[in-house]
Amino acid sequence: MLAVTMLFSSCQSTRPTASGTGDTSTTTGTRTDTNTSTTGEEKKGMNKTTKGGIIGAGSGAVIGGVIGNRMGNTAAGAIIGAAVGGATGAVIGRRMDKQAEELEKSMENANVERVGEAIRVNFDSGILFAVNSAELSAAAKKDISKLAETLKKYEGTNIIIEGHTDNTGGRELNQGLSERRAQSVANYARTLGVDASRMEAKGYAFDQPIADNTTAEGRQQNRRVEVIIVANEELKKAAESGEIK
Repeated sequence: MLAVTMLFSSCQSTRPTASGTGDTSTTTGTRTDTNTSTTGEEKKGMNKTTKGGIIGAGSGAVIGGVIGNRMGNTAAGAIIGAAVGGATGAVIGRRMDKQAEELEKSMENANVERVGEAIRVNFDSGILFAVNSAELSAAAKKDISKLAETLKKYEGTNIIIEGHTDNTGGRELNQGLSERRAQSVANYARTLGVDASRMEAKGYAFDQPIADNTTAEGRQQNRRVEVIIVANEELKKAAESGEIK
């Protein structure tokens, strides 16, 4: 099986500290996820990596567990549920390899990773949004425009955009923030020509962490927007019939 996941790290905000250090931005209402400032290689979302893998027949349960631990239940479910495996999956995987390679070369502020039949792109939270905001930054728009170019070039895929936060602050505010940020990414991609029918935006607040929320580093990883790209039925049929190789 092959699968492609993209991940946008997001949901950055602030909370006060006893020492008075850290992010000094202020907000009103309940606080949401904390803002951990890092530079250079400390920003994991800024380091590009590409990894590939094939899910063989009979290995779904094992691979599903691995992917689930790394990305959260809904991302894992989307990847595994859309994968076909075998020769058809191999054809789709090669197509996804090309798309991932192009994304890695063109997106300056993203970590691009191939997972099974899929691609994962992770943006640092400070690149996408300002504190407690769902308005995309100029840098985010630049890289999302590169993403949109490849999505239009490589048709035949469905795109699931998921917003996630860390566990700082109340559920209601985090839920709304995660939804708005995922929708912001989808809306901007649509203005750039990506067919809205291919995209679905969802928010999950802090229910699906991929790292330890008790550490600053873990919370930073959990503040994200995941863009999961999987083959649609038309692409699967084309690969199976030999129309694409």
